[in-house]
Amino acid sequence: MPRAPLPEFSSSVKLKYVKLGYQYLVNNFVTLLLIPVMAAVYLELVRMGPEEIMGLWRSLRLDLIQILCSFFVIIFAATVYLTSRPQPVYLVDYACFKPPTTCRVPFSTFMEHTRLISSDEKSVRFQMRILERSGLGEETCLPPANHYIPPRPTMEASRAEAQLVIFSAIDDLVRKTGLRPKDIDILVVNCSLFSPTPSLSAMIINKYKLRSNVRSFNLSGMGCSAGLISVDLARDLLQVHRSSNALVISTEIITPNFYAGNQRSMLLPNCLFRMGAAAILLSNRRRDARRAKYRLVHVVRTHKGADDRAYRCVYQEEDAEGHSGISLSKDLMAIAGEALKSNITTIGPLVLPMSEQLLFFLTLVGRKLINPKWKPYIPDFKLAFEHFCIHAGGRAVIDELQKNLELSAEHVEASRMTLHRFGNTSSSSLWYELNYIESKGRMRRGDRVWQIGFGSGFKCNSAVWKCLRTVKTPVDGPWSDCIDRYPVDIPEVVKL
Repeated sequence: MPRAPLPEFSSSVKLKYVKLGYQYLVNNFVTLLLIPVMAAVYLELVRMGPEEIMGLWRSLRLDLIQILCSFFVIIFAATVYLTSRPQPVYLVDYACFKPPTTCRVPFSTFMEHTRLISSDEKSVRFQMRILERSGLGEETCLPPANHYIPPRPTMEASRAEAQLVIFSAIDDLVRKTGLRPKDIDILVVNCSLFSPTPSLSAMIINKYKLRSNVRSFNLSGMGCSAGLISVDLARDLLQVHRSSNALVISTEIITPNFYAGNQRSMLLPNCLFRMGAAAILLSNRRRDARRAKYRLVHVVRTHKGADDRAYRCVYQEEDAEGHSGISLSKDLMAIAGEALKSNITTIGPLVLPMSEQLLFFLTLVGRKLINPKWKPYIPDFKLAFEHFCIHAGGRAVIDELQKNLELSAEHVEASRMTLHRFGNTSSSSLWYELNYIESKGRMRRGDRVWQIGFGSGFKCNSAVWKCLRTVKTPVDGPWSDCIDRYPVDIPEVVKL
């Protein structure tokens, strides 16, 4: 008699629930192990009579000297722990610059100006193809100097843009938090390509009349991931200086960086970069924990500059005609992938549940000892984070991270919509994305946020935040007048 075939395993067993059961078992292993131990202790105490229990207590009774020594050890250990543990760093609030409508650059305007500026038809068609596939919308903005034909990248115009975007963001932050200039103990400013003398940090000190002993830092040349480097620097300073506030400014000044040549690798920034800035207030004061939005959990920085290919993949140089610009290598996405791999290898053990770490470790051992052709296990970072803020550097960056991290469309929605509405605002893009999530009413107390930034060098930096209070809508910020229109459908190609 022929044996009946076995039922199809994949249809008879819900693998999804098997994995959920495995995750619950591994992540709660200690708890599940303690339950039978505690039950056994309880049953043993029930079995024992009152005299046996009292005898056990008398055998454990300590004299006065032993009790005092025990208290001293406990108090000493608690004091050492409290004085040596890291200071908590709170994100009290932040503000993003909202460009005026007079700076808007629709596709038609951008292409008309490009044709009037450039005499090379191939360069014009190349920029049009880039814009069609960029994921940008019709409302992105360029500074006033770039609206002239030809643009006027003067020092005066560059300073004017810096004052517009930085002062507007700080003014909004002051209005939201009640921050006073004398309350600022630390000032960190990052702007990659515009580094005037006096510095941008000095410009802010002069405008707001900050204290003479303010600790100010100006970071330049560090690319689009410099925003998280600024946060990391501010965090380190807040570990040393107790009861302090740190003001962090992230921006990129577009005016002096217009490329007037025809080299294709250097035309890409003209099409993608737009004006923007963010001001962030960090604090280590305990009293600020009640009103703060987030607590900084981790910052992980990865630098691949030792590799020549990575070092030159985003490179400021002059073309054959002497025009200065930023050259983007064709290897950029591959190098970004390698940097991301190194970064998540470091951050994974800090944030992933034990079940994911165990699967990753077993797969790694199997690839080394059994079969190198085994597909590497990609940890499920959705178990570690509720929200993802991926640097809106371009559509290809967001697509690649969504694919590699197996994220849903909603997880990358904030990044795509920020790119569509504001363009690539460099280091400040992560804060526009965070504001999008808040404006949608998705940020709840206890939620974890992963910010991922990429920049020249080549660098991949991560920051992990934990939400301290549910953010209620409507939220004041750059999305306040348009959040109801988003998300929008972004076609693969917009025909111009």
